[in-house]
Amino acid sequence: MVESLLRHDGRRADEMRPVTISRSVSLYAEGSALIEWGNTRVLCTASVEDKVPPFLKGSGRGWVTAEYAMLPRSTQTRTPRDSVKGIGGRSHEIQRLIGRSMRSVVDLAALGERTIWVDCDVLQADGGTRTASITGAFVAVVDALRNLRERQAMKRLPLAGLVAAASAGQVDGAVFLDLDYAEDSRADVDFNVVMTQDGRFVEVQGTGESGPFARGCLEEMLDLAERGIRRLIALQEKCLGLTEEEKSGIPR
Repeated sequence: MVESLLRHDGRRADEMRPVTISRSVSLYAEGSALIEWGNTRVLCTASVEDKVPPFLKGSGRGWVTAEYAMLPRSTQTRTPRDSVKGIGGRSHEIQRLIGRSMRSVVDLAALGERTIWVDCDVLQADGGTRTASITGAFVAVVDALRNLRERQAMKRLPLAGLVAAASAGQVDGAVFLDLDYAEDSRADVDFNVVMTQDGRFVEVQGTGESGPFARGCLEEMLDLAERGIRRLIALQEKCLGLTEEEKSGIPR
């Protein structure tokens, strides 16, 4: 990989777009975060319900689930709302992934019979909406868990890890980290990774858009994505100001 190769927006091959996360942006949600990732912006909220789905009643365990949607004018041309056209396959896939990612780092037994609803609403899309949603949703979920602890609903934060996501891809034969829409729309290979702080994977998903791709390309993209995710997890930790006590149950 030629890391000095400059892309259309001036970034190096291994350079992410600027990422900022703002907490407590919603007045009513137990946890909330606005993540701004280049020109992509996603509002993430986490709401607590004192009940669980029927299949978990009486189990003593909690649940985390998610919904994902794009606002009609988050894209270059207006897209009808899911409430009008029905939820599409892409949105369904992404919201399942967000929920799965959050459950991978929440101690569901310690949560008790409660459900955390994560809502990710894309305000503006310029590539990477799923990775931004997962990364921002984690911050919102942690603050929702803190809210529960402050209400003395539990003694410790039921946090089992940290999780973030990043994309990589091959464009015109070069492998890049964090594709924006201009790159993603013409990528030969599209690659998304969800990973925890100790290097375990929730999802590794790659698609050869224009044909098969080599194992070497896969390994290069995976390495880039891992490096990006480690930067994002450091940003999450800094944003949340996690204490040593809160991190006590998290493997490093």
